[in-house]
Amino acid sequence: MRAPVDPFGHPALFYRGAAEYLAGTVPFVWDGLAAGEPVAVAVPGDNLALLRRELGADAARVRLLDMTEAGRNPGRIIPGVLRAFADTHPGRRARIIGEPIWAARSAVEYPACVQHEALINPAFTGRDVTILCPYDADALSPDVLADAEATHPVLVDGTGRRTSTAYDPEGVIARYNEPLPVPEGAFELKDTTDLAAARALTHVRAAAAGLSADRVADIEVVVTELLSNSVEHGSGTGTLRCWAAAGEFVCEVHDDGHLTDPLAGRHPATPDQPRGRGLLLVNHLADLVRLHTGDGHGTTFRAYFRT
Repeated sequence: MRAPVDPFGHPALFYRGAAEYLAGTVPFVWDGLAAGEPVAVAVPGDNLALLRRELGADAARVRLLDMTEAGRNPGRIIPGVLRAFADTHPGRRARIIGEPIWAARSAVEYPACVQHEALINPAFTGRDVTILCPYDADALSPDVLADAEATHPVLVDGTGRRTSTAYDPEGVIARYNEPLPVPEGAFELKDTTDLAAARALTHVRAAAAGLSADRVADIEVVVTELLSNSVEHGSGTGTLRCWAAAGEFVCEVHDDGHLTDPLAGRHPATPDQPRGRGLLLVNHLADLVRLHTGDGHGTTFRAYFRT
């Protein structure tokens, strides 16, 4: 007996130039619309404008999002973009174009981006959804394209469509589970359960770094959620660190626990869910979240905020 075919599809599109981009994405959209399927597009602004022009009047039938805003933090893409769209159309096949990696992504952002691409697979296995991920083969490095081959089971380019022989999303998740060095001069509150002291420290340091009152308030919420998570689900205490870097304010909470759910913080909350929203909220508020976890290493959540 044959194994059932997974209805979920996750191809990567390697494109060179606008013509190949449109050739690989526009038919995908039109085929979905012709089949009566809901379609969403979340790509960087320039490509979004390109697609909007090419789709013409059909653009009004597509959910269009600028990924540089909606997916600024890769940790919010699965719950806030992909699941947010697919879950609103139960019982129907959905099509999504998602482009989370572009040339301007920083070296600090990239590990979170590639882990996100790998996590799409367990997040959607068994779902009647296709997520097409474009990659600019001219602007992105060979290493990035190699990672795309490891996070996508199917590859599409100007020569056609093929199965990826390098597909290994779990290996990618493990490889980018990197230690997060702490810079000298970071302010630290070690092995604490004192949420008020943690909020006070980050309030003073974030305000001194020039963040607005609203962003300082967001940072206090993030620190509260991360430290509460360490106290309740980690090792019982957490170590808070924070510092200002060029153009950003960074805070992290480390504990001695081991996070076992790779999709933690990416599960959408249900309306009747009383708890379990903390890491989801952290991903929503921060501009970037990095994670390192493992036996013998503890768990570190690091949140970045642009100043």
